[in-house]
Amino acid sequence: MRSLAVAVMLTTAGLGTGPAAAGGLLLYEFGTAEVGLAAAGYSARAQDASTAFTNPAGMTRLAGTQVLAGGQLMWLNNRFSVGSGSSAALGADDGGRALGANGFVPGGGAFVTHSLSPDLRIGFAVAGNFGSILDYDDTWVGRYRVQDATILGISFVPSIAYRVNDKLSVGAGVNAMYGVFKQQVAINNVVPGTPDGQLKLDDNAWGLGANLGLMYDVTPATRIGLTWNSRVELDFEAPAQFSGLGPGFSGLFGARGLLDAQVKLGVKVPQQVMASVLTQLDERWALLGNVGWQQWSEFGEVEVGVENTLNPVGLTTALDFKDTWHVAVGAQLRVSDTWKLNFGVAYDSGFQSSDDVSPLLPVNAAWRFGVGGEQQVSKVMKWGIAGELLYGGTLEVDKRSTLAPALGGRGNLVGSYETTASVVVSVYGNWTF
Repeated sequence: MRSLAVAVMLTTAGLGTGPAAAGGLLLYEFGTAEVGLAAAGYSARAQDASTAFTNPAGMTRLAGTQVLAGGQLMWLNNRFSVGSGSSAALGADDGGRALGANGFVPGGGAFVTHSLSPDLRIGFAVAGNFGSILDYDDTWVGRYRVQDATILGISFVPSIAYRVNDKLSVGAGVNAMYGVFKQQVAINNVVPGTPDGQLKLDDNAWGLGANLGLMYDVTPATRIGLTWNSRVELDFEAPAQFSGLGPGFSGLFGARGLLDAQVKLGVKVPQQVMASVLTQLDERWALLGNVGWQQWSEFGEVEVGVENTLNPVGLTTALDFKDTWHVAVGAQLRVSDTWKLNFGVAYDSGFQSSDDVSPLLPVNAAWRFGVGGEQQVSKVMKWGIAGELLYGGTLEVDKRSTLAPALGGRGNLVGSYETTASVVVSVYGNWTF
């Protein structure tokens, strides 16, 4: 229990502002060796206590009580370039770096495993691997679609694992996810010289899901891991909070039932399947790989705002998403008795149309390139450091409005996020008791 309390406190500190994302909103990075491997071997590695989160069945490979705590810092380069097709009345403010605090986002995780018997293990994990934090300038060209937005999910996962025989282990966990939702968008007051109004939404919610896993030793040198993480529904619902509405608009919005509207913002964290393999080629080299799928088509995220201030009929617009695929390959090299190097490359397909991403979610397909090192300091302690580059290329935006800003519309938002990329650095330690 003491180890568990320490793990929770460390993770809470590391998740001060939550994670941001690339290639969907589910990260493989949460302060562990996955950063250096680009997540290769995610469900089969089981080399430290983080397996309580990645594949609970892998806990049967760990002896005694193990605790892993890790932190990371991510820097994201997602900045909008205003295109000539944008409505001139919206101005020329590009909004600054869209994700994080001027591009920086901290994160981390903490994990505990404990052996109850030779064949039975229990574990607990706390990790923030879902979400996005947006912070545009209030006067940027896309302000009528989004100014600020936060959607986060922090998972608390108790788990159990059982060794069925010398080859097969199974595991299960309950994913209790705490969700945070905030959005702020400008409202077009139409009258020249009148500042924009604002609409804010704010809610927190809990959701439950299941994590299932198995691990099978094909040979003494090769094992496979298979995991399924169920969908987690975060049923956000928030009252519309308007401020700064221009003359006459308060009455109009009130007559349409929007001033005191309860806005349902249900978000479905997608279910996912991952198959991984790890094979030890010799005493020095091991190869790792993944194939995965995530059901983003059921995500349910909506764009908040008013399409026509002079004729307001609703506060949300549905967004379309598609399922994604993931592949990864990696290697581990034992360079000495105490040091091991990790390498990995991965690709995640896009969950939005490649030529029209939403400024609410300026991420899509992504390549990952990771490298890291791990030192076994003693029989009971090892630590590691890892770095990763996530490259998303150029993301095109083409959002059209039926009305110009001067007529109460949101205007056309056309442009791109050029050379989107992120850099992640993580440091972690694993202790055995």
